[in-house]
Amino acid sequence: MVKNRKEPPPLEGPLIQSLTHRLSRCPQEFLLPPGIGKSGKIHVGAVVSDLMEDAFGKPPDQRGLLVFSKVTERDANWLNTVLVACWLLSDGWFKGKTSLADSVMNLLGDVLRPLAEVVKADQMVLEPDRREELARICLHALGFRPSGESEKTAADRLNALDSVERHRVMLEAKKAEEHARKVREAMAKKKAREAAAKVMRE
Repeated sequence: MVKNRKEPPPLEGPLIQSLTHRLSRCPQEFLLPPGIGKSGKIHVGAVVSDLMEDAFGKPPDQRGLLVFSKVTERDANWLNTVLVACWLLSDGWFKGKTSLADSVMNLLGDVLRPLAEVVKADQMVLEPDRREELARICLHALGFRPSGESEKTAADRLNALDSVERHRVMLEAKKAEEHARKVREAMAKKKAREAAAKVMRE
């Protein structure tokens, strides 16, 4: 039986402050409507291709880029999130790290989707906590922790910023409150029926 191998500890990456500062300077063009069908202004696949070739020395094949073109309007925020992440990953610290190419494509194509379902792309540029969350998600997905942080500190901070988990908890709380409301209503109706029946008997 093959034992599950433990993931290697994350390597030390750049300062988190340098990444969040870069995100704060993300050009507004990256938040314009992405290309979906015949609409939109930015061809996301082209931006991803340029990033992979310029920063990581490995332009993706057309098959790898299909995920960014076979999209609908529901994918618009994810596509903008991908664009913002491309701006972040074009930082000089990442340039030339060719071994990260496959992880970067996985980050852009899959890892960012859950975040994009609960956080607007412009928040990842305008709001300090969301900038930090995106930066940390990217580093974590690529096997790094922020410079000067222990593995535990980095993990704890990422968990504290976790928008996806916070959204899940809120939905669970809302669902529980809705269930409690229905139980209260059912009990009130039952009591009303019992009271009416008692009056009829008397």
